[in-house]
Amino acid sequence: MKILDVLRKDAIIVDLKSTEKKGVIEELVVPLAQSSGADPADLVKVLMERERLGSTGIGGGIGIPHGKLKGLDSLVVGFGLSRKGVNFESMDGRPTHIFFLLVTPENSIDIHLKLLSRISRILKNDLLKQRLRNAKTSEDVLNIIREEDESF
Repeated sequence: MKILDVLRKDAIIVDLKSTEKKGVIEELVVPLAQSSGADPADLVKVLMERERLGSTGIGGGIGIPHGKLKGLDSLVVGFGLSRKGVNFESMDGRPTHIFFLLVTPENSIDIHLKLLSRISRILKNDLLKQRLRNAKTSEDVLNIIREEDESF
């Protein structure tokens, strides 16, 4: 599965406003709730519960908040970019700028892990991360990911 198979243009936010973890998650779930029909509060709750187990700020300016939601029909993926950076309690203690948000149906463990793995793998590319940080539009983000997605 490619990232662009599930990341929709309307789920990309290239200028997140929030400066704290919960606010970023609340911003990122808005388009996902609209497209999936899920309650935004339920999405935020499941993602914040996962954050309490350990931060999904993996370091290197990357955060991948994720969770599983009962009653969700299909997986939803969002992307966000914080120009200033957010204290996301990352492993390296540095600000987080690039966010991929992933919520899957409760029983979709396999697809959840495969997509998390794919996102993590492409984000090991420092040039890709820099290009994403410099993206100005959702179309820019899609094009950057498309180039990387096709090379796997």
